[in-house]
Amino acid sequence: MKGIVLAGGNGTRLHPLTLATSKQLLPIYDKPMIYYPISVLMLAHIRDILIISTPDTLPSLQALLGDGSHLGVNFSYVPQPEPRGIAEAFLLGDAHIDGDPCALVLGDNLFHGAGFPDLLRRAREELDGCVMFGYPVSDPERYGIGELDAEGRLISIEEKPALPRSDQAITGLYFYDKQVVDIAREQRPSARGELEITDVNRVYLEQGKANLVPLGRGFTWLDAGTHQSLLEASQYVQILERRQGVRVACLEEIALRMGFIDADACYRRGTEMSQSVYGRYVMDIARSLA
Repeated sequence: MKGIVLAGGNGTRLHPLTLATSKQLLPIYDKPMIYYPISVLMLAHIRDILIISTPDTLPSLQALLGDGSHLGVNFSYVPQPEPRGIAEAFLLGDAHIDGDPCALVLGDNLFHGAGFPDLLRRAREELDGCVMFGYPVSDPERYGIGELDAEGRLISIEEKPALPRSDQAITGLYFYDKQVVDIAREQRPSARGELEITDVNRVYLEQGKANLVPLGRGFTWLDAGTHQSLLEASQYVQILERRQGVRVACLEEIALRMGFIDADACYRRGTEMSQSVYGRYVMDIARSLA
């Protein structure tokens, strides 16, 4: 399975913070924002990851992430000159996907919860069409909403409904089979000139191959695309890390625990950042798991 991080757009909701830098390079507490969606793909055991962003931002992301070899993964990069909808990621990533199933995660989304790796593994192993992940929200009229029947089957998808039939917001994480590029290519742009991910998901729903997995109690999903949500995400990570002594979305630790790299490689990476608390944590993890 291939992975895609869609980290495009101009971050206009975060102006003036993003007038001179990419949203995905802003910090969520002690790490760049883009670490969080990348960590999701790595936890799903995806090692071939395409990062899509604006032409101006890609050099900075490449300087931050490199080719991924230090994490035992492969990062590649494709520019998105203008934001033309989430589903455009499949057209831009056609060569990367190369007929395989894929997972798409939005570059400003943070997921965290006990058992999340197992949930991702099941979604990948049992994939037959499309898998989305739902999260209960108090203001469903602001989101794409999935409605489940009494047996837990997805029966409708609505985009920002005036009268929502569910409180399950569809989050920015999606798993698709190999049909997705062809399906995306067949969609017509919206009035805004965008290829809408909801239209792609509805095709799978019509085929009877769209599933919504609710992320229930114990899970956290945050979209860090506004000043308020960016602050909330940083506070959440800070509190969790200080109280539990662990790092959320520490890519080096995930790579080590997933078997992508060995303890020596993890330790060497930590020494490159040894003047920071983060770097020393990476060194400690490498020593403890050696």
